[in-house]
Amino acid sequence: MKKRGWPQILVHTGQHYDPIMAGVFFEELGMPLPDIYLRVGSDTHARQTAGIMTAFDKVCDERGPSLVVVAGDVNSTVAAALVAAKRGIPVAHVEAGLRSFDRTMPEEVNRVVTDSVSDLLFTTEASANENLLREGVPAERICFAGNCMIDTLLHHVQAAVSRSPWQEFGVEPGKYALLTLHRPSNVDCPESLGALLSAINQMAQRIPIIFPAHPRTMAVLERAGFVAAAGLQLREPLSYLPFLGLMARAAFVMTDSGGIQEETTALSVPCLTLRSNTERPVTLTAGTNRLVGNDLASLRGLVDRILAGDWPKGECPPLWDGHAAERVADALERWNERWNERWNERGVEKPFVAAA
Repeated sequence: MKKRGWPQILVHTGQHYDPIMAGVFFEELGMPLPDIYLRVGSDTHARQTAGIMTAFDKVCDERGPSLVVVAGDVNSTVAAALVAAKRGIPVAHVEAGLRSFDRTMPEEVNRVVTDSVSDLLFTTEASANENLLREGVPAERICFAGNCMIDTLLHHVQAAVSRSPWQEFGVEPGKYALLTLHRPSNVDCPESLGALLSAINQMAQRIPIIFPAHPRTMAVLERAGFVAAAGLQLREPLSYLPFLGLMARAAFVMTDSGGIQEETTALSVPCLTLRSNTERPVTLTAGTNRLVGNDLASLRGLVDRILAGDWPKGECPPLWDGHAAERVADALERWNERWNERWNERGVEKPFVAAA
């Protein structure tokens, strides 16, 4: 948007505030620094969402945006969308239409609510289009743009791999696994988490496993007195480029993250998803992802297959080609022309976009 000369305001809500998990992205990805930093911080879902809404409402008061662009499915997404919708400001949702059909996931609630108040809905896969149409969203408001997160991955993967981040862990490319865990369904129940980590510890005797633990996961592990096996390297979170480099050369990845399901598919890296559902079904039908849930026998069997070289290569889904952001910008440009025509008729100038 900047290259097209559009006035825009970048708002960082501060929902993600850890320097490694948020701040370093601006530097590593060459992003512009935020124009506004709300510093909301961590809290319960309700209080955090309310805090973002209160702070972002003031931004809308002061800046009067003509469009609010939100991305993903976090609390910041739904909070900014609700503020804009209640003010009559159009909302564009990047990564719309994804559904796990599991309302116990806070992200699913965020997705459904955000899409219900959005005027422009940018989708990443065909199933998202189908979901939105089934929910009654008019086809003219849906734009199949592709996956902006894969734009980022393709732009940075060579630089990430050139860092050889595996050397820090004393492992060789293709001869280690990568693990992430953060969802409440996996980490908040001591019994299920204990069983899963026991299986992971056993697996680490066969192949080294690198486990950059989310802060909330690390806190649970510390309270439980978890002791990692010799082959399991439990570490603090990694920033984007080191993690991407590790992921790109891993033998396989175990995760409960939606984004990592997409990234491993784009990288053709086997992925074992420690969930019973996914809002990204194209990673199952076209990609390298398989759902495991809490079936530890299935997990062991799938690892056996991977280590034996018996795993489909998969293919990159349509429009995951590194140009999704351009298609989003093209659609926004078309929308903006129509919007400006309406406002020019009234003799009013409006700034183009505030992105939260």
